[in-house]
Parts: sequence; structure tokens; C-alpha cells
Amino acid sequence: MITELALEPGFGSTIGQGLGAIALYAILGTLLMVFGFYAIDWTTPGKLSYLVRTGAPNAVVVTAAGLVSMALIVVVVIYNSGGRLADGLLTGLIFGLAGIVVQVLAVRLLEWVTRLDIGSLIESDKFAPASVVVAAAHLALGLVVAVAIF
Repeated sequence: MITELALEPGFGSTIGQGLGAIALYAILGTLLMVFGFYAIDWTTPGKLSYLVRTGAPNAVVVTAAGLVSMALIVVVVIYNSGGRLADGLLTGLIFGLAGIVVQVLAVRLLEWVTRLDIGSLIESDKFAPASVVVAAAHLALGLVVAVAIF
């Protein structure tokens, strides 16, 4: 007995739209992560890209947390968009940029409250546990912004 494989009408269109949405959200997420990276770099003493590239452990920890927090925001935007691509992209852009601003300001506040010298911290070649506190601030704020979207 030969069974035919029949696809629903519009299957190809659905796949094409889904692939387009993946590409657009990936571009948005990448742009937000790059912009977030440079926002951290611009507001922190030292050249962050150089420090990450050379493996400065604290710079890597702080940067990784910032990138993950941006990804959390984009993931919640995608989930919350309910298949409305234009709404999801615009919401992602707005909340992503807001998240970057909030993170930069909060880390500067954390630096002031704790009297941490984040510039020296991220430039150090030796792991400093305080970098985990800065990383946690990035992740926590990413979660706050993500939940605010939801």
C-alpha cells in the first residue's frame, strides 16, 4: 500500500514566513547585543573588545552576562509577540534599547554604591569575585526588562 504525503495548503508560505521571522529576530537580537556591548564599552574605562579578545576573565564574565541579558529580552519579545512580526520587532527594538540604557545606568549605580572600580576590575588579569556581582546585575536587569514586556 502506497501512502501519499500530502502537505496542507499554504505549507510553503508558512515555512517561508517562519524563516523570515527567524532571520529578522536574529538580526534584531544581534544588533541589540552589539549595541549593548558597545554601550558597556563606551561607559566603562578600558577597551572592552581588546580585554575580551585577550581573555581578561572579569571582562569576559561581565560581557557574557550583558549579552545573555539582551538575549533574554529578545526571547520574551518573540514569545510575547503572538506571531505579530512587525509588533514583535518594534517592541523588541524599543525594549531592547531601554534595557541597554537601564543596564548601563544600573551598573554605574552599582559601582557607586559598592565603591567598585569597574574599570580596574575588568582590566585585571586575575579573576575577581566582584565581577560576578556586576554580571548578576546585568542578568537581573535583563530579567526585569523581559518580565516588564510580558
